[in-house]
Amino acid sequence: MQIASKIVPCLWFDSQAEEAARYYTGIFPGGRITQTSYYAKAGQEIHGRQPGSVLTVVFELAGQSFTALNGGPVFKFNEAVSLQIMCDTQDEVDHFWTRLGAGGPVEAQQCGWLKDKYGVSWQVVPRAMLDWIVDPDPQKAERTFAAMMNMKKLDIAALRRAHDGT
Repeated sequence: MQIASKIVPCLWFDSQAEEAARYYTGIFPGGRITQTSYYAKAGQEIHGRQPGSVLTVVFELAGQSFTALNGGPVFKFNEAVSLQIMCDTQDEVDHFWTRLGAGGPVEAQQCGWLKDKYGVSWQVVPRAMLDWIVDPDPQKAERTFAAMMNMKKLDIAALRRAHDGT
């Protein structure tokens, strides 16, 4: 099997790689698992995993390939890396916010950011907001940014009103 993406993010899980890949592919329309690999007996003294248990799961979300790795409890996710979802409608924002946020820590939800139940950080972003916060009119950009800073889940209509000054 050949992976189409040139750069493939690898997400390190303790032992939930397959579960997480199924979860994510169930949230994104057209998401799919494309390959699963398994630990071999070779190297067991290093990896410590049961031969035949899941090593990696390759999956696609919105045309982007990802690898989920069962690497053990050594590393944890943090906000230093997040995955952005560019949304065209409020329905998309609501869908991804609700589905990805389910089971994640509520205290991590702010300014369009959330953590899912696996600890992966996501930014659920209205695509139009990217233009609004770099508007050549600094007052429009400032109003949009100020409105965003007071939100958890981003509200496209409210951000547009802030941008427009209405």
